[in-house]
Amino acid sequence: MSGPASETDPAVTRLTDAVRAALAAAADPEVGVQQQRYMKSAMPYRGLKTPVLKAALRPLFEQHPLPGRPAWLVAVAELWDAATHREERYAAIALLRDRRYRGWARQPDEALLRVIRHLIVSGAWWDYVDQLASHSVGDLLRAHPATMTPLLRAWASERNLWLRRTAILSQLRSKADTDTALLTDAIAGSIADPDFFARKAIGWALREYSKTDAAWVRRFVAEHDLAPLSRREALAWLAARDAASS
Repeated sequence: MSGPASETDPAVTRLTDAVRAALAAAADPEVGVQQQRYMKSAMPYRGLKTPVLKAALRPLFEQHPLPGRPAWLVAVAELWDAATHREERYAAIALLRDRRYRGWARQPDEALLRVIRHLIVSGAWWDYVDQLASHSVGDLLRAHPATMTPLLRAWASERNLWLRRTAILSQLRSKADTDTALLTDAIAGSIADPDFFARKAIGWALREYSKTDAAWVRRFVAEHDLAPLSRREALAWLAARDAASS
């Protein structure tokens, strides 16, 4: 997805080269093999655990600022599309969410939404998608509900599992601001899907919202024909709370 700007903007090149070099220098091949096996990933890992990865990226983002929003989006896409190891894609997501670019990340224009959709569809696995859904997409939804709500309703009915999972999980952090009509529609798009990741997402979203509105979740579960996995996950927190108080 990277375009010609990635070849001509020296700020993008400096940042992406520095990220790749730092991740390679910090590699632990033995850990990488274990991580790849655990994640069932075709793409190999460098073997950087999360604290090491964050520590490696923090100074690089500070030392190599990007001059504008187009360069930022190009850098994200370049890190993602040219990745040879999974940590480079984690770096792309970290750059997308970096505090320096928070203002740009809250502008749901066509360019940003195209990049996010690309990351979701091409990433097609929970470690990428769940970060994007609960943070990047969720932040956009809370900041711009008029723009994001119809988009997420459309994603909820897509054939692509990971777009649907994103729609379901986009309100994990919304608490009292949860749009229950949107949550209902997002779940409806996947309620008949037998895939584990669809059913798990439904249960997870309901479980999180049960911490805010237990009655709504109990009623929803009672009124909908959920898969056993979804139902169990949806009521797990409430069951644990009830057991603790009995």
